Amino acid sequence: MIIERRFHGPEGSGNGGYVAGRLAGRVPIDTVTVTLRRPPPLETDLTVTVDGERGHSARLWDGDRLVAEALAGAIVVPPVAPVLFEEALEAAEKFRAVENHPFPGCFVCGPDREPGDGLRLEPGAVAEGAVAAPWVPERVPERELVWAALDCPGGWSFDVAGRPAVLGTMTAQVMDVPEAGERCVVTGLARSREGRKMHAATALYGADGRLLGRAEQIWIEVDPETFGR
Repeated sequence: MIIERRFHGPEGSGNGGYVAGRLAGRVPIDTVTVTLRRPPPLETDLTVTVDGERGHSARLWDGDRLVAEALAGAIVVPPVAPVLFEEALEAAEKFRAVENHPFPGCFVCGPDREPGDGLRLEPGAVAEGAVAAPWVPERVPERELVWAALDCPGGWSFDVAGRPAVLGTMTAQVMDVPEAGERCVVTGLARSREGRKMHAATALYGADGRLLGRAEQIWIEVDPETFGR
């Protein structure tokens, strides 16, 4: 596996949701938990190993260093509630007013990305500890892009402007992918915080209100110096 540079989150490392989705695709089960052990390197030949009789776990390696591992997961709580597309559009305007984006070049939520080069999600507040972002994919996305879309809104539910946080663990279930041009909404909810560890949830809804995907996440606040800020 090679993570192309355009799919970065923090500068110099892969977007957590995208990398998790790529690895989850090697595990033939419905719900997968991916734990990121170190920043996924870009433009590097990485090795995937699949374990178990039915291949129900996979690991991603950079040489002998473990980058990420994927295992069978489960989600037992209700999904984050849907938000109307028009409400998500209003929330996006609030996101555009945010200063000190920790990773402005992020493939998913980076405002510095050119249209068509990144997802350009704009998760703005809709309530205390809750965000929403409109998403209208230009073409039918691969499942790893749904994982990517389910990533960053979880972090933004904790208002991470100026306080970098990275994805540590993501358990996701993708039921379906959007149609090209479909008016979708991604929602994010801050569940709880334990020191530097933040528990969040996200969900992706289609134009007709159907649940396309959902995730439960653990985010870790990091020292800005770690990522050159």
